[in-house]
Amino acid sequence: MKTLCALALGAVLWAQDAPPRPAVPVDPVGAIIDAFKSHQVVALGDPHGIVQANAVRLSLIRDPRFAATVNDIVVEFGNARYQDRMDRFVRGEDVPDEALRDVWQNTTIVNIGWDRPIYEEFFRAVRAVNASLPPARRLRVLLGDPPVDWSTVRTTDDLVTWLKQRDTYPADLIRREVIAKQRRALVIYGGGHFPRIDLETLVGLIEKPGDTRVFTVWTDTDTNLPALQADITTWPAPRLVLLRGTVLGAAPFTTFFPVRGDQLRSLRAEDQFDALLYLGPRSSLTTSPLAPARCLDAPYMEMRTSRLKVFPPPPGAPDPVEQLKRYCAAQTPR
Repeated sequence: MKTLCALALGAVLWAQDAPPRPAVPVDPVGAIIDAFKSHQVVALGDPHGIVQANAVRLSLIRDPRFAATVNDIVVEFGNARYQDRMDRFVRGEDVPDEALRDVWQNTTIVNIGWDRPIYEEFFRAVRAVNASLPPARRLRVLLGDPPVDWSTVRTTDDLVTWLKQRDTYPADLIRREVIAKQRRALVIYGGGHFPRIDLETLVGLIEKPGDTRVFTVWTDTDTNLPALQADITTWPAPRLVLLRGTVLGAAPFTTFFPVRGDQLRSLRAEDQFDALLYLGPRSSLTTSPLAPARCLDAPYMEMRTSRLKVFPPPPGAPDPVEQLKRYCAAQTPR
């Protein structure tokens, strides 16, 4: 027995001292679906507005294996106040376009982020997938943004009350509607909600009780990955890599998540994220533009500008209202 224990300990120490190996790229759709074999919750990072990231999400939910494995999709880009409306929509019931837009237009985010067409496209894709499935296998979309009522928001403090719930609300939702019911969920949120160094992030809060481990995927758009592993320039995109034991996983956490702090620089990426989704070089990525029709919609523009004023930028930062006006002027040339 002592010999076996010594051998086991030696194997562990050898694994810890072994040099990191090159990361091996695989098909992201199959890898994410496989992650559900060992995890109830898989979190996929959303680099907000990037078309190529949405293409991966669409390929994922349209794969027949996904609906056969997963029950729920939890999204950052929807106000939970409209959960019943979303339930009816993805079931195939009639929901007017104007009523549906409330889901993503009325979140705690005051800018145009979720108004980009790729987010509406995603909801409509789920509805289309469900149309081909029996009722028991239909996907449910859970709206993770706190149920803010904009008719009651008058000041910055009013909004901050809701902003403080942007991690706690979806964490409670996932524990209640997914984990407690023994369901499986894909969580689509910005990667900033995933690091485990902070127990107050969405993933930190889900894992805090100790009974659930979330499989997290960092979606990379900015890192100079070939500087870490040269052959990445030859990878077809998109590709996913498991980080544990690789040169990418051994890289400092701050290589991918540029935050300050000596303590954070000492952390490895593999301890904060389980996998990395590579979408291609930054020069190949595109941002979904706001539809020109929104810029020409006076009530919409009044709504957006009034909300931007509720949450003003820090001193010295660009005026977001003027930025929106310039953006729309470029979108709708005369």
